[in-house]
Amino acid sequence: MSVHPSRQKFIDAAVALVREQGYAATSVDDICVRAGMKKGSFFHHFASKEELLLAAIEHWNAFTGETFRTAPYRQLPDPRDRVLGYVDFRIAILDRPIAEFSCLLGTLVQEVHQSHPALLAAADSGMSGHIDEIVVDIAAAKALYAPDSDWTAESLGYFIQATLQGSFIYAKAKHGPDVARSNLAHLRRYLETLFPRGN
Repeated sequence: MSVHPSRQKFIDAAVALVREQGYAATSVDDICVRAGMKKGSFFHHFASKEELLLAAIEHWNAFTGETFRTAPYRQLPDPRDRVLGYVDFRIAILDRPIAEFSCLLGTLVQEVHQSHPALLAAADSGMSGHIDEIVVDIAAAKALYAPDSDWTAESLGYFIQATLQGSFIYAKAKHGPDVARSNLAHLRRYLETLFPRGN
């Protein structure tokens, strides 16, 4: 479904600004300036900043979903390699500016979990949907390499995402990706122990 170009400019501006400075610190005026659009045009497309962010979450989910579906690791035949490749892909992204590798949904959840239930529900749905995607490969790898393990594919999916989201927080706190890169290297080594190739 195509999106009106003006509407897309507001969505893109909102995604960028919230990743850079958070939801509360981003005003409608800021969004209009970043989009290069008039305030009247904003209210033609959106009733409020919250309505815009709901549209931005929908856009984010579609964009990131396609990014991960078409990433090179998705073509690997072994599900173990796909799980490790997912982490490698995340590590490679850390070379970008913090605002470009951090997660819009995680940033929103930290701010709005008590104040904006609609945004929280939309962000949670998007984050959980992403976990569902990687759980498919985790489950397949578990069946091949760790069939008797007592952990579940879903629990590992949440652990991976918790490591990622925490790493994004530290990247912001430290103004750089070094801690995040180290965290994900530890995560990769841990995953290798969960899926031993055998002798």
